[in-house]
Amino acid sequence: MKSLFVEGNSGMHRVSARAKLLVLAALGVMLFLTANLMLLALAVLAAAAVYFSIGLPPRSALARLKPIFLTILIVALFSLAFNPWHVAIVALLRLTALMLFATAVTATTTIAQFIDEITLLARPLERLGLLRADDVGLAVGLVVRFVPEILDRYRAIREAHAARGIKVRPTTVLVPLIILTLRDADNIAAAIDARGVRRHVN
Repeated sequence: MKSLFVEGNSGMHRVSARAKLLVLAALGVMLFLTANLMLLALAVLAAAAVYFSIGLPPRSALARLKPIFLTILIVALFSLAFNPWHVAIVALLRLTALMLFATAVTATTTIAQFIDEITLLARPLERLGLLRADDVGLAVGLVVRFVPEILDRYRAIREAHAARGIKVRPTTVLVPLIILTLRDADNIAAAIDARGVRRHVN
């Protein structure tokens, strides 16, 4: 599997994983506490500056953003269909700023760091008997790790359609993508259990 992490020595790389995750959480809260277009636009510019400072070549940096912006655009269009234009623009700016910074965080934080921080964060809930912190950390790590795999699978399926002269439709792409993803998930779960990473609870 590939990782979203990018080797580098930028300012974001030098910041601790815990600090980045805390800033990301705080940014998410602050963005949804304001509807001021000027403040939100400044947040987008600041997040973009952070993202493009992590050392990725411009082409690679933009390629990573394509699926994210497509999702944001779809959400904004749905919002515009049911809300005034101002509300749709606010949603677009909020999500853009948040996703730009989140992408910078994932590009400068290793999977191991994600797992460690999420596991530590979940410890108090484990003491209350609500969950197992190690399982939560592992689950989050696998989700982050699966993202580039799913994107690569989507591109491969789309290219296979184009090579066969088949028109790309959501139904013809999503069904094989979901089947392949679920198959990989089963294989990974079996490998995890075979290595005794998860303790079985009767």
